[in-house]
Amino acid sequence: MSTYTPKASEVERVWHVVDAEGLVLGRMATEVANILRGKHKPTFTPHLDMGDHVVIVNADKVVLTAGKAEKKLVHRHSGYPGGLRTETYAHKMARRPEQAVMDTIRGMIPKTRLGRAQISKLKIYAGPTHPHAAQGPQPLEITHAQARARA
Repeated sequence: MSTYTPKASEVERVWHVVDAEGLVLGRMATEVANILRGKHKPTFTPHLDMGDHVVIVNADKVVLTAGKAEKKLVHRHSGYPGGLRTETYAHKMARRPEQAVMDTIRGMIPKTRLGRAQISKLKIYAGPTHPHAAQGPQPLEITHAQARARA
């Protein structure tokens, strides 16, 4: 008996919407990365793009724990000598929250052409509205990523 391997034409994609308000950035990003890769499906195949589409709203309301917003640094380099630019996560979240969330999730996806196809199914919006209502996205609850209030 041979092992079943799904074909690319047999993949069924579903749209999910995630409300990021009050969610911890890293915990939310791992769940979204798994859905983009298709690891939540029983027919997951590492060499095929099996993932679903994900829409993230309220990206500007995502939180970082333990004061990481002020401590954690984001680096980027232009490729030229002296081209290293560094800023805190708080500054990047204030400037471009969609890009901060996108970079976090992109770091959890493979750095190959397969990973580029998977990350293209991610749509991020800073506000509560999105233009993908026609696709009928299902709400995705990520309960363990809720930020806990400290007493």
